[in-house]
Amino acid sequence: MMAYMRGPEGCPWDREQTIRDFKVHLRNESDEALEAIKKEDYVNLKEELGDLLWHILLISQIAKEEGRFTIQDVIDDLREKIIRRHPHVFADKKHLKPDEIMRMWKEIKEKERKTR
Repeated sequence: MMAYMRGPEGCPWDREQTIRDFKVHLRNESDEALEAIKKEDYVNLKEELGDLLWHILLISQIAKEEGRFTIQDVIDDLREKIIRRHPHVFADKKHLKPDEIMRMWKEIKEKERKTR
């Protein structure tokens, strides 16, 4: 759908967008989702999450067109990160308490930052 939306038969607005344009779009949609959470407006939250997902998919399509990455790359990287940051689920660190999990998660995240 994203390739179609950015193609000649698609939406002129979508075709004009660049990744940089989403600095504003993502902030606006995130703010709207946060407001829905604050108000416990789950009907609106569902819509706002859809809007965020739409932007993620559109950014990924633009990145694909530019030869940077694909949505599959995003999904694969996320899967690897979730597994890496959850050794209490996917490795040998079973039966940890929530505070131990948070401490370990922060340590893993910091280690990742240093190796980038």
